[in-house]
Amino acid sequence: MSEESMPQQSGGTGRPKGLLQQMEELMAALNADLSALDADLQSTGGTTRGARAQQEGEAG
Repeated sequence: MSEESMPQQSGGTGRPKGLLQQMEELMAALNADLSALDADLQSTGGTTRGARAQQEGEAG
């Protein structure tokens, strides 16, 4: 059993590392996009969204 698992671990080390690197790059890009979106929302109408929620709460 250990002989079967050893080649999978050593042979699979290159692939998961590549996939992990790709995932890290995608996550970094996603974080950058979300940060830009957050900045846009805060500058354009972040307070408007909060005001709407408050108005809906008062109306209901």
